[in-house]
Amino acid sequence: MKRVLAIVLFAAALTACAETPEGPAGVSSTPPPSYGGSASSVFRARDFAWSTAPGAGGIFGVLGYRSGPVRYTCEGKDVILTPETPWSRLRMIILYGSATNAAVPLDVVRARTPATSAGDYASYVRKATCDGDSRFTFKGLPDGAWFVITIARPADGPGEPLALMRRVETRGVPRSVTLN
Repeated sequence: MKRVLAIVLFAAALTACAETPEGPAGVSSTPPPSYGGSASSVFRARDFAWSTAPGAGGIFGVLGYRSGPVRYTCEGKDVILTPETPWSRLRMIILYGSATNAAVPLDVVRARTPATSAGDYASYVRKATCDGDSRFTFKGLPDGAWFVITIARPADGPGEPLALMRRVETRGVPRSVTLN
């Protein structure tokens, strides 16, 4: 009886470890929905096409990031607005560890940046410049989700520069956004 039980347990263990077309049993090879599915690692211009349409949306932003008593600024720095697609969402997760909001040391983001370029990605990116009050504006945006990205440095003195990213949705009207 013990021998039969041992054989049954051994067979059950082998079955649990068996490879299936989807990978090991019980483990899906399909990324979770938040990663945009298996196509998320492929740049496709058609996924970005929506972002080229004119719209009534806008983003009026300000950098409000602080680390303890240290206030940060983006004065004179570019602010990048990237349309959200499965590919760009995965890129944010790779670079920032989040697809919603992050403040990461700039050196860390640069080290995570893939060496290969991705299609015509730059043609879909919009740019603004932070003014002296760390404010920036994007106008004429179609409805959709975007990633706002900038580099921030301590306003008064030395310190490590940070890359800040935040996901923002536009829905036909301008909206105020604080990067913090």
